[in-house]
Amino acid sequence: MQSVDVGGVSLGNDRALTLIAGPCQLQGADHAQMIAGTLAEACRAAGAGLVFKASFDKANRTSGASARGPGLDAGLAMLASVRAMGIPVTTDVHDAVQCPEVASVVDLIQIPAFLCRQTDLLMAAAGTGRPVNVKKGQFLSPWDMAAVVTKLEAAQAGGIVLTERGSSFGYNALVADMRGLPVMAQTGWPVVMDATHAVQTPGSAGTGTGGDRRFAPMLARAAVSLGIAGVFLETHEDPDSAPSDGANMIALAEMPALIASLMDFDRLAKAAPLRL
Repeated sequence: MQSVDVGGVSLGNDRALTLIAGPCQLQGADHAQMIAGTLAEACRAAGAGLVFKASFDKANRTSGASARGPGLDAGLAMLASVRAMGIPVTTDVHDAVQCPEVASVVDLIQIPAFLCRQTDLLMAAAGTGRPVNVKKGQFLSPWDMAAVVTKLEAAQAGGIVLTERGSSFGYNALVADMRGLPVMAQTGWPVVMDATHAVQTPGSAGTGTGGDRRFAPMLARAAVSLGIAGVFLETHEDPDSAPSDGANMIALAEMPALIASLMDFDRLAKAAPLRL
């Protein structure tokens, strides 16, 4: 069982839980720093690790008219300002050409679920030497991710993280199969549960994606009880006014109590680990 160093935070299925969290879309340096600071304080109090996540470009919005974010250069400057606070950062890439510049700022490169089998993108991300977090595609089984791991290992990635974010279940729905977490952990790499994207209802809002944030803490708690490396949660001070994924995000004011609760479950799980 391997662990992955992300800017000084150790991600491992047998290590203390790490939170990968932040707003879905970057809205400005001050906004990112405010959310990152609130999360950092909550994680310190609970004993959790923290990697701040936000996107500079939402390249797969349902509607072409939807807000996409500040773009690469401005977005990376915002992430750099959070990193200067001593908080590791991650963001997603959508094209192989973005990888070197993104890697110069972030501690972990994220591959979106829709792009998890794109070999050139995986190779470019791994080639930066940074650890790579791959979201499992909604269209893949958990055991299919072994092929993704093989690609990244061949390209000598600086570490691999696999994230569950639900599987397609008919139209406009996802289902989270908790068996996928221990299955993916059999690769030997850390696994993470994306509890907020797993409660999406893709495309259900006509020109956008809907969801039900009420279920995100429940999925997070269920996943943590299995003994995993981390939980991915998107958060915003006012989710209903967020430019993307607001229906799924957890209110920032609710995060400290949720993090503390998840750490209680994490300690129980790590004290008596379950393995396939």
